Amino acid sequence: MRGMELSLNHTQKLRLQRALESLESLSSGTNSNASVTVADSIPVNQEDGVLKGHGTTDLDGEVVATVCGVIERVNKLVYVRTLRARYKPEVGDIIVGRVLEVAPKRWRLEINFSQDAVLMLSSMNLPDGIQRRRTAVDELNMRSIFEENDVVSAEVRDFMRDGSLQLQARSQKYGKLERGQLLTISPYLVKRRKQHFHHLEKYGIDLILGCNGFIWVGEHVEVKDDMVEDEHTPTKPDAKSNKSQISQSLEEQEQTYTPLETRQYICRIANAIRVLSTLGFSITLDVILEILDLSTKNGIDIHEMLGAEFCVLVAEKEAERRSLSTRKKR
Repeated sequence: MRGMELSLNHTQKLRLQRALESLESLSSGTNSNASVTVADSIPVNQEDGVLKGHGTTDLDGEVVATVCGVIERVNKLVYVRTLRARYKPEVGDIIVGRVLEVAPKRWRLEINFSQDAVLMLSSMNLPDGIQRRRTAVDELNMRSIFEENDVVSAEVRDFMRDGSLQLQARSQKYGKLERGQLLTISPYLVKRRKQHFHHLEKYGIDLILGCNGFIWVGEHVEVKDDMVEDEHTPTKPDAKSNKSQISQSLEEQEQTYTPLETRQYICRIANAIRVLSTLGFSITLDVILEILDLSTKNGIDIHEMLGAEFCVLVAEKEAERRSLSTRKKR
């Protein structure tokens, strides 16, 4: 287990051990031919001229695995994909990062990689939404867009010569993230899928599963059109207009507050992800919602979700779900 340290009593240890053994037996049964450990032989046909890739070696005429993982075959290439590995970026990955530095014409972001990523000003969607060349005024106003410690969502665009990543945020769905929590988990728990942005309408929450292991859980924000301007603007300020401006500013301040119910759901979803990370389960939207329903149906408080009893319940629920899915396939 990683992340949280659980203090289990004797009964909880037995229940958790039984659930993990059930999960292990199910996974070994479905991937008996694909899963390998160190020194396991990989069945190949030497006559086909097999190419040995990462995680394999030649020992006494046999192809042997040097790491634990899953066997992958691409034409004649055979390699082992490790299950627990560091984040290996690919072009098109959806990532979440934190701004470390505002440099000339670029932002430097931490993305849970061996090197920091770079978001160029030219690869950023400007607040006015107009596609134009960036000027010196735009460079001077970079801190009005992003500043240090801001959380940003972006997409991997390309690799630079020094090995660092170049990002882009040319869509309205990318940009600064506010009113939420940033979680850091192991990147191997987040699988690459077609959709990494999720809007949970029932709870009013945006969920971003970053391929780099950074996950954002925050209040849903509607994309506003900055091109729209008010047609009726007072020409001469007077006392009534000042009072209306003050009342409008107060209303805007009230709108910036996140409702208590939304904050509670943000904490519940964040704790559900923490529990999955501790147990080493893959992070998917369906599993997160199942854990959320499990906590609400059983009347478990938000802080109790990080306790030992709830982690055991989640492990037992996952073992039951996987056993049912394997029975349906049969």
